[in-house]
Amino acid sequence: MADLSDEINIFMRVLELIGAFAGAISGVRLASVKRFDWFGASVIGFITAAGGGTLRDVLLRVEPFWMSDPSYVIVSALAVVSIGLFGRRFISGQITWFIFDTISISLFMMIGLHKAIMHSYQPWCAIILGVVTAVAGGILRDICINEVPLIFRKELYALACAAGGVLYFLLPCVGVESIYVRNIAGLALIFVIRALAIKYHLGVPVLTGHGTTFHHSHKKHGSGQS
Repeated sequence: MADLSDEINIFMRVLELIGAFAGAISGVRLASVKRFDWFGASVIGFITAAGGGTLRDVLLRVEPFWMSDPSYVIVSALAVVSIGLFGRRFISGQITWFIFDTISISLFMMIGLHKAIMHSYQPWCAIILGVVTAVAGGILRDICINEVPLIFRKELYALACAAGGVLYFLLPCVGVESIYVRNIAGLALIFVIRALAIKYHLGVPVLTGHGTTFHHSHKKHGSGQS
């Protein structure tokens, strides 16, 4: 049992670092579009990677994880270096940003969900904390680069994360007990929903002065336009 627990911890740690790097890349990529300097881009990368987890830990009343673990600072620095060395590949093309951002939010969703489970919270609360972990960093990123947060104005975002969390808890009801399988299934569902939302312009109904409409903006995020 101890060996299995260690394996799960290692598995979640790997997911966490991959998510942190992907999140930092998405943040630094948008900062570079806004022509931030290296320091400013590093700050945006760190905020994107660590912002959601910090808010989650505050809600859980535990010490924010990065205060005793420098890996997120290192990952943010690596993201800036990566953009600096391979900027053209990372910056050009909306698909690149989509891939890194979706990898980040899907992994952070599952990380946040598991941390809530470790603190003995109910599934509904674990899903909410997972969503907070997934999207809060992006909200802070968008505010810092003077954009309306993506979660409030475009394709299915937080709801995609929530769907992945719901699937994680539903799978044991059909006999799927493996934590690995449940995590992978949740990650895959988030990725598929996000991809379909972007391809077919799916979104939550928008409130306007004339009532509720399903129309939403098609402006590309990170284009530098306000």
